[in-house]
Amino acid sequence: MPQVLEFAQPELPVRATAEAPEVSVVVPVFNEFDNLGDLVDRIHAALAPTGRRFELIVVDDGSRDGSGALLTRLVAERPWLRPVLLVRNYGQSSALQAGFDRVRGRYVVTLDGDLQNDPLDIPAMIERLDTDPDVDMISGWRQQRQDKALSRRLPSVIANKLISTTTGVHLHDYGCALKAYRRDIIDRIRLYGELHRFIPSLARDAGARIAEVPVRHHARTRGVSKYGIDRTFRVILDLVLIVFFMRYRQRPLHAFGALGLWLATPGAAILGWMGLLKLFGHDIAGRPLLMAGVMLLLMGVQLIVAGLIGELLIRIYHEGRGRPQYHAQEPEAR
Repeated sequence: MPQVLEFAQPELPVRATAEAPEVSVVVPVFNEFDNLGDLVDRIHAALAPTGRRFELIVVDDGSRDGSGALLTRLVAERPWLRPVLLVRNYGQSSALQAGFDRVRGRYVVTLDGDLQNDPLDIPAMIERLDTDPDVDMISGWRQQRQDKALSRRLPSVIANKLISTTTGVHLHDYGCALKAYRRDIIDRIRLYGELHRFIPSLARDAGARIAEVPVRHHARTRGVSKYGIDRTFRVILDLVLIVFFMRYRQRPLHAFGALGLWLATPGAAILGWMGLLKLFGHDIAGRPLLMAGVMLLLMGVQLIVAGLIGELLIRIYHEGRGRPQYHAQEPEAR
């Protein structure tokens, strides 16, 4: 029985164009009714003068304020607009992935739908990708950030320092949604959970060469921000996942097995010592050290076994589905 994608409702009909677009702009939105009209017009005003063919994929993430209905009206006179309506709110990562699954352009640009990112920065980012072969991804840096609320600025500062230090991908502004990519980088990554915050790290893991450029930033004038101080704690949990993904995805035994050995070795030593005491006639029953040795040894063995199972699973994932464990480029002969 064919699998049915749960996350997306059937798309609105897409009018065919004579040629595929060169630039795909992906914007996830959630309850941004007041901003949608201006957002669509500003993106068109920024890209139309460049002469590049483009498409705008707006992913409505289950909005309840009529954003989806507004998109269906806007598409009537805009053949370059491609609305995608998710059946419920799945979160920003899933909304972005829904857009990435549908892009057709050579370059992919993302930005938020709250009008705080300026579409006028897009042409320069595309031009940089077009002329600089040493850059695969450009990440925006909101040098003059206009958010005044401490609940937005403080989590951002903490997250940027934490992510940069832990992943080794040093950026000033991980939270800036305005980014531009070569299409092949987007094709190599998949977003789950709330991993949209770590796209630069995922892109670097996929072989991307990343540049960071200053971009304009505007204060929100309409709608309500969806971010808060609690985001910092979610970032910490997601950071554990991304570090494991980047360092141990191809060798899970090194992660679980190393920890298992650290626990099993002292556990075995303790039990060996207890065994010697027993041989010399000492009563070891009821000793806390005996229980500690047993627990350490058991936990260590369990972790090593978990690592072995992980090794089997990663091989099944790559070999069973025919997916290589690497990304490569083969220059064309001239």
